[in-house]
This record gives sequence, structure tokens and C-alpha cells, in this order.
Amino acid sequence: MLETFYRVRKIYYLIVSVIGVPVNLVAIVILSRGKCGLSTCTTCYLVAMATADLLTIIFQVILWRVSYYYFPGTFLDITPVCSVITVVREAATDCSVWFTVSFTFDRFVAICCQKQKLKYCTGKNAAVVLTTTGVLFGVKNVPHFFRYRPVKVIDNIPWDCIRKPSYYTDPGWVGFRWFSYVLMPLLPFALILLFNALTVRHILLTSRVRKGLRGQSKAENRSDPEMESRRRSVILLLTISGSFIILWSVRVAEFLFNTIAGLDQNNYNDSEYIFEHTADMLLVLSCCTNTFIYGITQSKFREQFIGAAKYPLTSILQLINKQSI
Repeated sequence: MLETFYRVRKIYYLIVSVIGVPVNLVAIVILSRGKCGLSTCTTCYLVAMATADLLTIIFQVILWRVSYYYFPGTFLDITPVCSVITVVREAATDCSVWFTVSFTFDRFVAICCQKQKLKYCTGKNAAVVLTTTGVLFGVKNVPHFFRYRPVKVIDNIPWDCIRKPSYYTDPGWVGFRWFSYVLMPLLPFALILLFNALTVRHILLTSRVRKGLRGQSKAENRSDPEMESRRRSVILLLTISGSFIILWSVRVAEFLFNTIAGLDQNNYNDSEYIFEHTADMLLVLSCCTNTFIYGITQSKFREQFIGAAKYPLTSILQLINKQSI
């Protein structure tokens, strides 16, 4: 069973890397053009999320997983190099998640807090929030550089990365691990659920009030531009947040189960090992889904994507026509 899981995981990470890089690049390019009918603030968050997802795919999947399975013994296995990769992949993953939290909070303010909306939901504030978040989590993950020791030393070059025994016993490392567990994934998971619940509650209450004020009945179907705008915003918010919650729920369950059961990560049985790595597989999958969500929920994003897909063919046809003339 374990051998089959190894083979599936090996192929899975290769597929994720092949899909994850282009879809996130497409999202970054299309959203950065600002022609998707989204506010500057929302665009900033979505571009930042796509960038963090792209970095997670590169460092978490390609340079960490795929290189291990398909290209062993390269310079990526030198201990300082794989330690740097660990710092960046942990920081990228943290940013990917916390950018999603920041976006969820921004949409909560935009929908539920009209007085604060004009001051908070701006492109400038979004840039400040995203930059601050990126810097903080970059600094927070620097200790990961020191958690490994080399497996072997060849010609004075340390090779491979294995966790130091003190990583599981030293009070400083234990405290750092618990701090990391709270920040990822417990607190983001709870905050996203909270903000979404408050947003949906506000939407339902507001919808009832507006219908009453407009004198709508079941027989009437008059359009309400304000509610239609909010509906589109909520659909985008809930699909992004819902995808995150579903794909990260296994990681949360795995952490809670291990904590309650008091399991030792160095002595997992086959089922516990598969459970942990299934959570890892779903985690990286969450970095590939947002572009598809934009395509499903945003008509202007689809138009931009179709236009970009047609552009090479259109250019070739135009070049052929010019040469024929």
C-alpha cells in the first residue's frame, strides 16, 4: 500500500508543477492588466495571492518535491541550499494563506462596514497590508534555516537536509513549532470561517431589508444593482475561501488528531504517514485552484483569457495575410 502511495505522490507532484506554474502566471498577467472589472484593491489582493501561489509551487513542489523524486544528487541537495529553499517555501506558503485571510477581511469590510470601506478598501492600503504581511512572514521563517543538519559531508561540502534531534526536544524549537502551528493553519482557518459567516449573515439581513424597502414580493423580479454587485463579490469571496477551507481541512484535522493523540512524527505508522502526506498534497493543490475559480465566476476574466489564448493564432494569421499581400 505504501509503495503505491509513493508512486502516486511522485506523479501527483509532477502534474501539480506542470499545471500550477502556467495557471498562476496566466492569472498574474491577466489580473495585472486591470481589465477584469475588479476594483484596484481587489486586484492587488488577487495578484498577490497568485504570486504567492506561484512561489509555493516553485519552492514547495518543484525545488523540494520534484527535485527529490526526479533529480536526486543535484546542487539543490547541498545542505545550505535546501535550508534556504525551506525558508522560502515556508514563507511562500504562509503568505499564500495569509493573503487569502487578508482578502477575506477586506471583502468583509467592503460588504459589512460601509463607513470604513472608503478608508480601508483602497489599493494603497492593500499594498501596505500585503507588503507588511510578506515581510513579517519572511522574518518569521528565518529560523527554519537552522533546523537542519547534513546527512553526509563529501569534500567538505555538506549534503542533504535532516532535522536536528533538538528540533523535537529543545524548548525554543518546541515553542517555535507551536507558534507556527497556531499561525498555520489554525488561526487562518478560524478567521476565514468567522469573516465568511459574518459576511453571509450581513448579506442575508441586508437583502431582506432592501427587498422590504423596495416593496418586492415573490411575484416581482425587479433588478437591484447594489445587491447584484454584492452577489458577484460574495460569489468570488466564498468560492476562494471555500476552496481554501476544503483543501486545508485535512491539514487541520491531521494537526488536531496528532496533538490529541500525542503522536510522534518520527514514528508514524503507514496510515498516519499517508494521512499526513495527503494533507500536504491537498495543500499544494490549493495553489492551483484560484485561476479556475476566476474563470468560472468572473466573465471579464474569461474574456481576457480567451483573448490571450487567441492572440498567438491571430498574430500568425495576420502575418500570413501581410506576406500574401
